[in-house]
Amino acid sequence: MVVTVTGQILALAGLVLLAALLQRTTRLELTLACVATGFLAGLAIPYVGFDTGIRAYNLQDIVFFIILPVLVFEAAWHIRPALLRRWLPPVLLLATAGVLLSCFVCAAIVYFGIAHPQGFPWSAALLTGAILAATDPIAVINQLRAQKAAPALTTIFEGESLFNDASAVVLFALFLSLALDGGSTTLAGQLAQFAIVFFGGIVFGILAGALLAGIARFLARPATTPIVLLFAAFGSFYVAEHLLHVSGIMAVMFAALVMRWRLAQGEGTLDARVSHLWEWLAELFTAILFVVMGLTITVGMFTSQWLAMLIAIGAALVARACAVGLCGLAVYPLKSRLPMGWQVLLVWGGLRGAIAVALVLALPVRLEYWYTVQSMVFGVVLFSLLVQGTTNAGLVRRYGSGQ
Repeated sequence: MVVTVTGQILALAGLVLLAALLQRTTRLELTLACVATGFLAGLAIPYVGFDTGIRAYNLQDIVFFIILPVLVFEAAWHIRPALLRRWLPPVLLLATAGVLLSCFVCAAIVYFGIAHPQGFPWSAALLTGAILAATDPIAVINQLRAQKAAPALTTIFEGESLFNDASAVVLFALFLSLALDGGSTTLAGQLAQFAIVFFGGIVFGILAGALLAGIARFLARPATTPIVLLFAAFGSFYVAEHLLHVSGIMAVMFAALVMRWRLAQGEGTLDARVSHLWEWLAELFTAILFVVMGLTITVGMFTSQWLAMLIAIGAALVARACAVGLCGLAVYPLKSRLPMGWQVLLVWGGLRGAIAVALVLALPVRLEYWYTVQSMVFGVVLFSLLVQGTTNAGLVRRYGSGQ
């Protein structure tokens, strides 16, 4: 058993290395190179006879308990508190009201667009909307830094991505439980449960972050700080989800924010190695996610689900425009108002990436519509990578300056 699992892990890591070689020789984005490598490997695997160990039934645990904690912790760790405080109003609006509006607008468009209530019920549309509400603008942030865009704009992208990813994951978990529950609980009971899960995760994350930051400062050794941080990322998620039954994503996010703040007040506990640890871990896990996406993509998706993919792409863009427009209007009277050019960047630069892929891979196959939802999300992610990601540089040059 151990030998088999080791071989499967090495196979995934080897595909990531092949993707890195492909990126180096072709200048593709790493995510695109990973998808291409995974897709080609998926075509070759039946002839090789190798078992990757990836199954639809085990992806949910792999994604939620291994991959998502690292991605969320890394994003929270690198946020810049000083700039975030000034731009907190638009960030929080985009991550709360914006996520809800984006989710429901997207859900309505795909539901009425597909027009098949039995094969694609409201539960499927709501899950699709929640998944596509999560943005992953890593490529855009790199473009902003390369073009020396306004630091505030980069902070808005980073902060919104962090908070709306957490909101989208919690919303996805709620709709997934409703889909699996079959509507046996009342709306009031569902809302009460959601509040307990959401805020319970925040409270536990703050407590866990404070405790573990205290341990790291007490040990006061640069070599042990990364160990404590790794334990915080995986441990806070595991305890929250498995033992306390509250939101693991909120727990991880707030544990990271509290630990970053507490450790920055100490001496000798933060150094370049800590940031480097999270950078390479996040890059590795993101690459693995996109390799798995490539492995699960089939030619049949594009022949049988092409119309659903097009509907989802249009729905995601319209929903994102509605969310950003609402936020722009709401913060207009404030100092942290969003210039129209920045709103254009937020709409077109709101790419769907690692979190959306992670969530859709976690869909249980016992849901009859899982393949349709997966095809639509893959279509939107590919559109983000191939079209939005490659054309956004011109918009960054034009609108990236400002406050």
